[in-house]
Amino acid sequence: MSRIVRGRAELEAYLRDRGVDAATVLPPEDDFSMAFVAPMSYLDLIDWRNPNDPIRRQVIPDSAEAEDDDATLTDPIGDAAHSPVPGVVHRYRDRALLLLTAVCSVHCRFCFRRDFVGKPASARRPEQIDAAYAYVAAHPEIWEVIFSGGDILALPDTFIADALARARAIPHVRVLRIHTRAPVVDPERVTERLIDELTANAPTYVALHVNHPREVTPALRVAMGRLSDRGVPLLAQTVLLRGVNDDPAVLETLFRALVECRVRPYHLHHPDLARGTKHFRLPVRRGRTIVRETRSRLSGTAMPLYVLDIPGGHGKVPLEAAYVAENDGAYVAETFGGARHSYRDVT
Repeated sequence: MSRIVRGRAELEAYLRDRGVDAATVLPPEDDFSMAFVAPMSYLDLIDWRNPNDPIRRQVIPDSAEAEDDDATLTDPIGDAAHSPVPGVVHRYRDRALLLLTAVCSVHCRFCFRRDFVGKPASARRPEQIDAAYAYVAAHPEIWEVIFSGGDILALPDTFIADALARARAIPHVRVLRIHTRAPVVDPERVTERLIDELTANAPTYVALHVNHPREVTPALRVAMGRLSDRGVPLLAQTVLLRGVNDDPAVLETLFRALVECRVRPYHLHHPDLARGTKHFRLPVRRGRTIVRETRSRLSGTAMPLYVLDIPGGHGKVPLEAAYVAENDGAYVAETFGGARHSYRDVT
């Protein structure tokens, strides 16, 4: 697997080795608002000549992270309000998140859990992990367990094997899902042992977090092919980020590339109100315009659902504009091109 670059000193050394002046890339502050972590293989995708490179923007600290406003939140999607025990978020009746680790393979600058990820105080103790599984076992309505965090694929295969097996041993848990950025930033993370564990605990869905078509590298395509060939179902989620992918042409290219890799685009997230992320946000109105244009270019197989996670822990809602309105017992449907047509039920 790719070597991880950690902290300012290692990042400056990485840049120096590539003839890049760190002073032109990094903010002058001694410490970043969130510790820097990224695999070298992911950093190697950056065009350092371009200050607006979309991968650079996602991972390299920016002085704009200090520009907060009154709307920002340390817990923007309200995890704490739905956490009955440490490591569990039970927001929806039939599924629960297990946050077993605060470790990630990459610290994304737009992270909505930036006050949790990478913090030693967020590390789960063995007794807390036991209590998390005990909670799931005691709630028969939980049909699906989602491993989030943190990213369990940043941990050894032995940890993942145990995590999946413990969830699979609970009779009413029928589906497992892993939310991960790890294969995107370091495709070598997809080892044969990992694939074996995923297939042994089927169905385990792998939901990749991928935001730009340049992240769909040849190495990622190979890794996704190996997973698909072994029957591992693949999904993708994307965050709509200003200066990264807020362009229908970019999203179209990304979603087509994913489908070609047998990865189903699942959710397109409007950015959360996390502190230090104001420079990534765009208005909902603009997001809906971008998504409407993107949808007009793609088949349903390639188009994810545009969603907002309502602040305060109230869950996700679709953000896309309504295409059908009721009018005097009939319906008026609007096409992607803006033409309106009437439809009346015949039953």
